[in-house]
Amino acid sequence: MSDWVGMYDCFGDVDRVPELLRRAEREDDALVWDELGHRLCLEDDLVFPAGFAALPHLVSLAAGNQRARELAGTVVRNAAGHHGCDDLLAGCADAIAELRGLVDRHLRSRPVDYLPAFMDLLATGGQYHLSAQLGDFTDDFYHLTCPHCVTEVSIAIGDHGRYSAVRDWNLGDIDRRHLLPASPSELHGTGRWMHETAVRDGQSALATGILHLFGGAECPRCASVFRIAEEYAAANLPVLE
Repeated sequence: MSDWVGMYDCFGDVDRVPELLRRAEREDDALVWDELGHRLCLEDDLVFPAGFAALPHLVSLAAGNQRARELAGTVVRNAAGHHGCDDLLAGCADAIAELRGLVDRHLRSRPVDYLPAFMDLLATGGQYHLSAQLGDFTDDFYHLTCPHCVTEVSIAIGDHGRYSAVRDWNLGDIDRRHLLPASPSELHGTGRWMHETAVRDGQSALATGILHLFGGAECPRCASVFRIAEEYAAANLPVLE
């Protein structure tokens, strides 16, 4: 059971969230879930202490309740924000591990909300930077700095092309260079399980995009090659203290 002492929500209330959770256990009321979402996470960006206190309760309901699973995923996705509650987050490790299993089982059913659930899975694995940015690879862009010459490079992975380029305000992406996708055998760690999960679930476009994301890009200025995912992680992976 959570200790609700001092666990305020976005309005500073300490008793409203426990009441809403009790109501959610009795009835699946959309208004209750909407209010919970507003109180736990401000504009889907910042988690309040009540969000971490509520997480184990949400996960306990998540196996049979889509709204609970989605709200739990929202809390975890935003856990890298500047909430000042790292001790509370650490105390949610068991709930996050349980949520990871629930989300993975949901993905195996190949649901219509596959991508949002996949992003929740990334967050439960601590990949907050990818969870915040990853798209369906129809029109994805990643803006990085070349580690060799510090040129700002745009990486496109989508239906309109898979390339690195220098973005010009008037001319758009210029001096395009084809990306160098990784082969499945080259993948390891996060890239490997992301790709294997997408392949397992028949998400071919996502799997192909992941190979490009974890592949190489050539800098249009100095022609050096760097690993896209590594540079993106270096620039965006949050440090939780």
